[in-house]
Amino acid sequence: MLDALVEQIQLRFSEAEAAMSDPAVIGDREKYADAGRRYNHLKPANALAEEWVRATGDAEGAREMLAEEEDPEVREMLRAAEQRLTELEEEIRLAMVEPDPNDDKPVIVEINGGAGGDEAAIWAGDLYRMLTRYAERRGFKVEPMEADEGKYTFAVKGDGAYSVFKYEGGTHRVQRVPATESQGRIHTSTATVAVLPEAEEVDIEINQSDLQIDVYRSGGPGGQSVNTTDSAVRITHKPTGVAVAMQDEKSQLQNREKAMRVLRARLLERAIAEQQAELSAGRKAQVGTGDRAEKIRTYNYGERRVTDHRIKLTVHALDKILVGELDEFTDALQADERRARLAEQAEQV
Repeated sequence: MLDALVEQIQLRFSEAEAAMSDPAVIGDREKYADAGRRYNHLKPANALAEEWVRATGDAEGAREMLAEEEDPEVREMLRAAEQRLTELEEEIRLAMVEPDPNDDKPVIVEINGGAGGDEAAIWAGDLYRMLTRYAERRGFKVEPMEADEGKYTFAVKGDGAYSVFKYEGGTHRVQRVPATESQGRIHTSTATVAVLPEAEEVDIEINQSDLQIDVYRSGGPGGQSVNTTDSAVRITHKPTGVAVAMQDEKSQLQNREKAMRVLRARLLERAIAEQQAELSAGRKAQVGTGDRAEKIRTYNYGERRVTDHRIKLTVHALDKILVGELDEFTDALQADERRARLAEQAEQV
């Protein structure tokens, strides 16, 4: 059965490769983007398929030689080839798992201080620095959208941004002695992170009559501000009650544009959640309430460790993680997601 899958992978990869150099495809931006996505998805699987073919040939050759004469070196070569074929079987199946349709999208990340008062707001800022540095390390472009005490919004642009950052959505819990703590007691605080695939107009159609747009002076409705113009914008989507406010830009037009981007992303996330809820009634909300008991990850300063509770992975490298070296967690979470998707596909079959 795997031989047929390997053959199919190689055929589909050659077709994707041919499409990438087809002038008719190159001249059509949408077709070329689709071809690029297919090519990038199949490239790792094709490399594994080629290795499978080589290992199968090595195993067959070794068996033929052993049928004529017993040789310890050839016997070891056969053992190694068979072991690699066993490993490749799972790797190939995992590589062919259908990706999340939103994986290629840019994202909008929202961070909010949760339980813990001032310390939670400080922790939200630490997470903001960690995640923006991680984005830069991965070669993505970071666009700040909103920065206030305990509340941060920014966009991450680049191919595959959602495939990396979606695992950061949830409650991040920190255990440490705050700078303001005179008794040296450890406090537990939280901040919530929402990772929203950024929606294009074609993804989410918004009727302008469904929007309530309020403008006010930066600094908050009725607040004092050096800004004497009504540049801050709040947009409310009346059918859902979803509201977004932006005031960081001096121009009302720029604040409105940013607010619309965040609104589209929130509505897309809402639509995805509803769709997934139909498939899995037990799906939990990405962010949760921000309560201390809820967490996807714990950062323990005393032990210099970080634990991801979803995959039971603990890393004793807090300093590196806080400056954006999150690859070990991302790789493990991606592998876990692929295995879960593979199991789902097997159940459907």
